[in-house]
Amino acid sequence: MLPDQYYARQVFFCCNRRDGGRECCAAKGAERLRAYCKDRVRALGLAGPGKVRINLAGCMDRCESGPTVVVYPDAVWYRIRDERDVDELIERHLLGGRPVERLQI
Repeated sequence: MLPDQYYARQVFFCCNRRDGGRECCAAKGAERLRAYCKDRVRALGLAGPGKVRINLAGCMDRCESGPTVVVYPDAVWYRIRDERDVDELIERHLLGGRPVERLQI
């Protein structure tokens, strides 16, 4: 972690809702997946200053690929479809420091 960072990693889940029938991450379960991720990170003792923060984001303009998640400062973009994908992201990227190639967009 760089000295000026408050969190080692921040995970942003797009939870944008679009009107007019356009695709959006919220309609694809992003809010549920974010809540699951937040609970798992907390349960594993990974949450908090100097560790990991799970954030809600507005539109990241990639809803067609979503639910869209980006991990900073690594700038790795993911498509997360279910709880298994969340578990793999936590295990491999947040704990292991290795991006999950099969989930990247």
